[in-house]
Amino acid sequence: MPYTFQPGEMYRMPTHFGPATGPRRGHNGRIFDGINSPKSVSLRASFLSNAKQLENLLPPGFELYGDPVVTVSETNMTEIEWLAGRGYSVLGVTIPARFKGEKDTAVGPFLTVLWENLADPIITGREELGFSKIYCELPDIRVVGDSAGTQASWLGFTFLDMEVSNLKAKSNAESASPEKIDGQLHYKYMPRTGEWGTADTQYAVITPAEGSHAVVHEDLVGDGKLSWNPARWEDLPTFYQVVNAFADLEVKEFLGGGLTRSTGGKDFSDQHILH
Repeated sequence: MPYTFQPGEMYRMPTHFGPATGPRRGHNGRIFDGINSPKSVSLRASFLSNAKQLENLLPPGFELYGDPVVTVSETNMTEIEWLAGRGYSVLGVTIPARFKGEKDTAVGPFLTVLWENLADPIITGREELGFSKIYCELPDIRVVGDSAGTQASWLGFTFLDMEVSNLKAKSNAESASPEKIDGQLHYKYMPRTGEWGTADTQYAVITPAEGSHAVVHEDLVGDGKLSWNPARWEDLPTFYQVVNAFADLEVKEFLGGGLTRSTGGKDFSDQHILH
């Protein structure tokens, strides 16, 4: 007799073995509150770019909001509860955007892509949350004296180098409250099987700004710089066009960077569709 889906339970493929475990559902239905997990170290660098180029990276319903600033950030996470104490790293590229739908309007950083170095969060984040996640190799952030750096690569091809130097504690002016945002913006797209070139579903999604239990222990600022290594199809067969789009962006001015250490977060169960 075929199995039936249990109402209210979370499923992912393969569905044949019952409800799935992951960031929003642990063993025996456990919920992870994100109070003491994960432990995170983040490195970021920003630069002023070309507004027209950035607009070309935005999907339907979105527009550039404010200065054309690109921010690249890597985060190393450890002691992750939903991974039973293991960790992984992420590398994201955001641009400031506004979504204007039939009912909703939202402002925040638009996540163009998020590389991760572990399959489990890639699968759960793409299917359940609508994050634009793909895989790459991400070593731990290197910290030497007042400098920190990192690289990103795929099967031996390094496509990004990032460094922040002259790290120091934020001044009072630099610690001023940031501009209010509604959350991080995303665009979910899933292709329809057999109808190639057709979407099974596509829509805007938001990670609300509130609700995180993250506590920042250290927040340093410095001089940030980064460089993209243009790729051939032979170098990055499935995402060379992503790297080359970033490599082609005009860099008018580097705007600094920083290093942050924190504890805690949230399970992203507040993620929802924008209409």
